[in-house]
Amino acid sequence: MLPVGMDGAVLFWVLFLALTLWPGLQRRLIEHARLQRLRALERERGTRVITLIHRQEVMNILGLPLARYISIEDSEAVLQAIRLTPPDAPLDLVMHTPGGLVLASEQIAQALRRRPGRTTILVPHYAMSGGTLIALAADEIVMDENAVLGPVDPQVGEYPAVSILAATSQPNPNRDDRTLILADVAAKAIRQVRETVAGLVRGRYPDEVAERIVETLTEGRWTHDYPIDVQQAREMGLRVSTEIPVSVYDLMQLYPQPGQRRPSVEYVPIPYHRPEGGRQPPASRPVPRRGWWQD
Repeated sequence: MLPVGMDGAVLFWVLFLALTLWPGLQRRLIEHARLQRLRALERERGTRVITLIHRQEVMNILGLPLARYISIEDSEAVLQAIRLTPPDAPLDLVMHTPGGLVLASEQIAQALRRRPGRTTILVPHYAMSGGTLIALAADEIVMDENAVLGPVDPQVGEYPAVSILAATSQPNPNRDDRTLILADVAAKAIRQVRETVAGLVRGRYPDEVAERIVETLTEGRWTHDYPIDVQQAREMGLRVSTEIPVSVYDLMQLYPQPGQRRPSVEYVPIPYHRPEGGRQPPASRPVPRRGWWQD
């Protein structure tokens, strides 16, 4: 029998190793589950499925929140996935993103636009800014009925390009050179984005509809974070369906937000069915919606 002190030391090192190794094992389990869900979704739809999902993540050491957006690394990875897919094979891109770099978004959009195979964009929650730009390259956009897209008007620094031009159109003899330079850059940015959007939608939509899409998304009628819902997307002429597969929501559950001490949203994670002639009884105890990977 080991001395008591030895038992305590062994227990300490066992706990230390478990706490050290568990995050890596947990990550591997999630990655495996994601691949399984991806393969199941591909079999269900008969397509190649690519995901472009941005959640707020936490830095491993400091535990600080780190915002994610469409980056050059993302465009490299998506383009590689497209190269590994037969050109005439149908492709689904699941997007959940606030947007990101124009260059990266345009690279992805142009690559999808050049494919002869059918491309479908699946938006379970939101695809703003650069995400919307990518969606314009698709043959069809499939959104949750509450999901949103966003304007693609360019931003110059911290200001909308259209707002810079609007400000410089006002008489001001004391305007400095920097403002004039920003106005010049803003005019170029607006022209470039309009040309990009026009190139993505022309040939896929009638000319009148294509022009309406270009004007609506690039003219700066809304703030850059304005949510464009399904009805507005259809009114401007986009081909939008709301028949998003349930398995897409299951896949999204495997991209959890960083853990918190207390979840912001709680509910009983089962579907409710209203009984005939009566009301659905309330749950006696709220259960947080957490998966096995967050335990």
